[in-house]
Amino acid sequence: MSRIRPAAMSLGLLLALGHAPAVVAIPGPGAAAAVDGARIIHADQHPGEWLTYGRTYSEQRFSPLAQINDRNVGRLGLAWYYDIGGGRRVQESTPLVVGGVMYLTTAWSRVIALDAATGKQLWVFHPHVPRSADAHGCCGVANRGVAIWRGRVYVGTYDGRLIALSAKTGKPLWSVRTADYTKGYTITGAPIVVQGRVIIGNGGGEFGTRGYITAYDARTGREDWRFYTVPGKPGVADHAASDRVLDRIARPTWHGRYWKFGGGGNVWDSMAYDPKLDLLYVGTGNGAPWNGTVRSPGANLFITSILALRPQTGEYVWHFQEVPDDIWDYDADQQMILADLNLHGTVRRVLMQAPKDGIFYVLDRATGRFLSGKPYTQINWARGLTSRGKPIESRKALYDVTGKPTLAMPGAAGGHNWQPMSYDPATGLVYFPVSAMAFTYAGARRVTMRKLGWNTGDDFIALPENPQAVAQIRKTLTGSLVAWNPVTQRAAWRVALGAPWNGGVVSTAGDLVFEGDAMGRFCAYRATDGKRLWSVETHTGIVAPPITYEVDGQQYVAVEIGWGGAFALAAGQLALDSQINEGNVPRMLVFTLGGAKAMPPPPPRPHLTLDPPPITAGAATIALGEARYQSFCSVCHGDSAVSGGVLPDLRYAPALANPGLWRRIVSGGLLRSGGMVSFATELSPRESGAIREYVISRANQTKGQRATRPY
Repeated sequence: MSRIRPAAMSLGLLLALGHAPAVVAIPGPGAAAAVDGARIIHADQHPGEWLTYGRTYSEQRFSPLAQINDRNVGRLGLAWYYDIGGGRRVQESTPLVVGGVMYLTTAWSRVIALDAATGKQLWVFHPHVPRSADAHGCCGVANRGVAIWRGRVYVGTYDGRLIALSAKTGKPLWSVRTADYTKGYTITGAPIVVQGRVIIGNGGGEFGTRGYITAYDARTGREDWRFYTVPGKPGVADHAASDRVLDRIARPTWHGRYWKFGGGGNVWDSMAYDPKLDLLYVGTGNGAPWNGTVRSPGANLFITSILALRPQTGEYVWHFQEVPDDIWDYDADQQMILADLNLHGTVRRVLMQAPKDGIFYVLDRATGRFLSGKPYTQINWARGLTSRGKPIESRKALYDVTGKPTLAMPGAAGGHNWQPMSYDPATGLVYFPVSAMAFTYAGARRVTMRKLGWNTGDDFIALPENPQAVAQIRKTLTGSLVAWNPVTQRAAWRVALGAPWNGGVVSTAGDLVFEGDAMGRFCAYRATDGKRLWSVETHTGIVAPPITYEVDGQQYVAVEIGWGGAFALAAGQLALDSQINEGNVPRMLVFTLGGAKAMPPPPPRPHLTLDPPPITAGAATIALGEARYQSFCSVCHGDSAVSGGVLPDLRYAPALANPGLWRRIVSGGLLRSGGMVSFATELSPRESGAIREYVISRANQTKGQRATRPY
């Protein structure tokens, strides 16, 4: 495969951009004052910086830097590292680098500024997110990054605030409440700033929320507009930018009393912007609840869709729905990449996405017209797509409220989730992590909306009670790094990684692709053929995407390590089978050519003795405990009382031997400071005690298999 050399590519890009401002180096924290729309649009004139979440508004995550390349990458070594700490392991941040300063986020929405050449800490901002917020959200208290604009750093916090900080000092300048975590809303995604507006969405599709996206004045924090992605209660006005289009297009696709369940459609991650078309692109999440029989019959616009909006007003321009009446949690929040492709002899402005449903989509980004779509992984929920991009659903993957389990591919974790992908305009390939993970769905016969715990309308007991399904799912637990040709809709190459749920990707003009994996390896691959050229053992699984930047003529590659997220938290033993990182210690690691710093060793692996009290409860009590555990506890402590290695494994909990201590934790909120809130409003004393008896039974089942294992 031929490749355009970096110098020629940069020259062509400069000519295409026309009269762009000259490059001006502004070292130190003051450089952030120069970041505005023009600087981001002309990001390739500042190749040493990483100015926004995807480096450019197009979200290509491709760097023109080539000092580190396929010929010398073997000389890469550790330049510095920074221990993150903070009490949680999962780290998902894309750091930004401006003027030699790195701005990164961590779990619990902390923001840290570091000297990008040395790792010296410049400042730390702690938003003091209430630990109780952990119980109101999905998939861990991670944060994926900040936005920078005219000397300010913007962060969305897990408990629903949007905060502006001084880039020089980290001092807060303003803060607005954009979502209410007590109602199931959380923020984990990075904001984007367009035309002086900070734009942020939220998550909560598993908690009965109604999705929306909001734009705020970057200087004052005043709300400019809000767009709801699904209709609310009929007759109740939102006074929002979405009012007209929801009434005209979306509401006719909803039926019944859907608003009682929230509706979903949350914009919890990806956004992109085309300055020439002046269009902001946002992806929307699953319907709430998952089970469409409970939620509403119909397509349910705009769940699992891509929307194009005007960034000044929030005006609707077009939409494309990937999975009408989504019942599998197939969000369309995954990263969208904007590029120009030669399709059948015509150069088209396209939007590309590899969402959770397992199909790679190419759309005309001016009109939303479907151009092509092919599966990038094994799927069984659809037999293909129509000429307009609508799925031809397979009956064998459908389910309702009858309770009959159905195995679907991909599962709820997706064939590709939030972990960012990269497009290299020289190779014409899109690089992204792919997982093959099935999931068993079964509709719940009774649905009660809860303030704590997931509201999916699904029966989470269906999987553990079906050994055959568990065995089938285990066979699907594979992961790979894929180089996808969006023109031919075929994989150019694949690298097997041995496990699902791996890290995001960056590609460079040095003919390299960097990615970390669940096993704790950070690797460089040749972009043209996927040959692994360099790797290092970090002793900690990686889900965050790397970046590359330059300071004083020296190129660096950085990645935040710390494994976790939806699959790690909820999948229990399936997650443990898929990753063997040794310590899961969150760090920022930064590499450069000739780096000579020793990698920090893994910490000693703590072991706990599995010594549960004997089983004394009857089968009915244990069955009740299993039902309540799967509904309220499994999404954090693991399916079937087997932790995925992120939060404590309750089979080893000392409180199993102490019913009074168990009650004080589960119902009294004894450990609320660590995020374990009281469930007294959701669980009766009998139900709380039944959960303990169920965990005791699971611990005794495990005891004969192995006597010890780490948290």
